[in-house]
Amino acid sequence: MRSRSLAEDQARQFLRLHHQARGFVLPNAWDAASAIILADAGFAALATTSAGIAFSLGLQDYHVEDPALGVGRDRMFRRLAEIVEASPVPVSADLEAGFGDAPEMVATTIDRAIDTGLAGGNIEDKVPGEDRLYDEELAVERIAAAAAAARGRGRTFVLNARTDVLLLGGDIGAAVRRANRFLQAGADCIFVPGAADLASIRRLADEIDGPLNVVVGLGPVPSDIPAILDAGVSRVTVGGTIARSVMGFIRDCARMLREQSSIGFAADQISGADLNALFARHRHPTAVR
Repeated sequence: MRSRSLAEDQARQFLRLHHQARGFVLPNAWDAASAIILADAGFAALATTSAGIAFSLGLQDYHVEDPALGVGRDRMFRRLAEIVEASPVPVSADLEAGFGDAPEMVATTIDRAIDTGLAGGNIEDKVPGEDRLYDEELAVERIAAAAAAARGRGRTFVLNARTDVLLLGGDIGAAVRRANRFLQAGADCIFVPGAADLASIRRLADEIDGPLNVVVGLGPVPSDIPAILDAGVSRVTVGGTIARSVMGFIRDCARMLREQSSIGFAADQISGADLNALFARHRHPTAVR
């Protein structure tokens, strides 16, 4: 478990990344191993992916058909704790809709996120299990409750307010309105998935009065990360893209093994010795935690 002082230092470091001259790339981990590998690549901070975590557990994400097929709060936080413990850099969590409709439930989730040692987290405005947004007033209250929870703990916590207006067919004007209201309610960054072109991304960056998070690898969103950063975006995430790519690779491996009796897929594997060395380096018992 991270010490309080280390968690606070990392949260402040993470917040500073959002206000540097040029935006940054924030890759998404789904377990301890992926967190260590991504951090070892040199990224300054990590996010988690609810999709990657759900899929790694054989469960659903976002379009969850039945609550039994989704990842509940306790199970999600067990995995988040493993990622935080493994990562040497700040971690921001995908906290979905806060694991409860009421603002008080969202506040409880933020409290737990801080206790887990997270540097930040997303709260989204889509109603779980439904293709609709929370009423705008309630959505704002939920973000205000999240921000108040962090302030009440006297801790730095980078609150990333997500609006799914564009994913659900709404227009940019509505997304901008919600985004700016979320910032006024205490959010530190705004996450707007679903922008389909650079012109839309540039408009969001221009009209939203705070740092903007854009995700690549999801639908028709442009994947030219330098161009997205040039458009004024503060942070670029990849969501579940790496996790889904890994699962696509597993499927390809299975087909090659089953249909061709070949292990040609093994050519690019990381050796056991290299993984042992990597994981030992990041989990050395004398490392400061």
